[in-house]
Amino acid sequence: MIDTRQLEMFAQVVDAGSFSGAARALHCSQPAISQQMRALERVMGGPLFLRVGRTLQLTDAGKVLARHAAGILGDLAVAHRQVQAVSALDLGTVRVCAFPSANATLVPRAAAMLRAASPRMRLELGEAEPPDSFALLRRAECDIVIAFHYDRPEPPARARPGGALVSTALAADLDRLDDDALTSGMVATPLLHEQWELLVPISHRLVDHGRLDAGEAQAPAELAKLRDETWIAGCPTCRVTFTAACERAGFAPDIVCSTDDNLALQSLVAAGLGVTLVPRLVSSFVRHPRVVAVPVTPAMWRHVAAYTWPDLGKVAAIRDTIAALRSVAATPNDR
Repeated sequence: MIDTRQLEMFAQVVDAGSFSGAARALHCSQPAISQQMRALERVMGGPLFLRVGRTLQLTDAGKVLARHAAGILGDLAVAHRQVQAVSALDLGTVRVCAFPSANATLVPRAAAMLRAASPRMRLELGEAEPPDSFALLRRAECDIVIAFHYDRPEPPARARPGGALVSTALAADLDRLDDDALTSGMVATPLLHEQWELLVPISHRLVDHGRLDAGEAQAPAELAKLRDETWIAGCPTCRVTFTAACERAGFAPDIVCSTDDNLALQSLVAAGLGVTLVPRLVSSFVRHPRVVAVPVTPAMWRHVAAYTWPDLGKVAAIRDTIAALRSVAATPNDR
């Protein structure tokens, strides 16, 4: 049976390249490292290291163990953190990681609802977009992730390595497989489906001032007819979806500026530097007075969901947090 402490020492020796380097990193003596490595070699049934001059090299057996050691130690660390997370949840602490516009809209209202129902409950908020937020959940650095994905209507054929084209249907399947790998094993709770909208300066030709003064929605604009516009792009993830939508509409957008700061994005639009496409949640919590939202056709959708692990989902504090998020997401007129 492999001792995990010996495996940790082995990994440190591999990283340091010597017993003495590992001893310094682990704050112990070199003889102690040597003794534990000899014990590990007895368990494994053969030598793991070769001494070449003043350096150590891995034997073939050592190389195999090194490949597995990182995964074994990583899984143990994640299990330890998840157990700690469940223990902390018994005290009413929930760590939520969300993308910026969700943190500015859904999360505060859900937090207020939770505070009213359970004054002792504590939320710790973090901010990240997928796929980074999913990685945080996998490392047990948060308990709930609020993330999004986009529709992929008729994705274009794309090239495989070597130049072969992937069919439209297969490309969609590959994209779904990518998403499945990111969220494998997680439980997803749908929160809302939101349309994208075009933000234009108030002086733009598309703005119907009669509708604006009456508080009515603007007439939809056809994306294909916006090919001559200059564009301001948003966050990197949104940017990919935006450019792909423009390509499906038959043009490559003339992007003059990019920013993932919502206030800067709207200020650039208000100054007349370009127009932008954003999911509705992005502009719902703050709107520049000289920026107007225009519906766009064909409709583009972003889907927002809360993700957690099945075991965490059994904890009352997690269930209550997700229920609160669903409740506030179901009231779009008050987002």
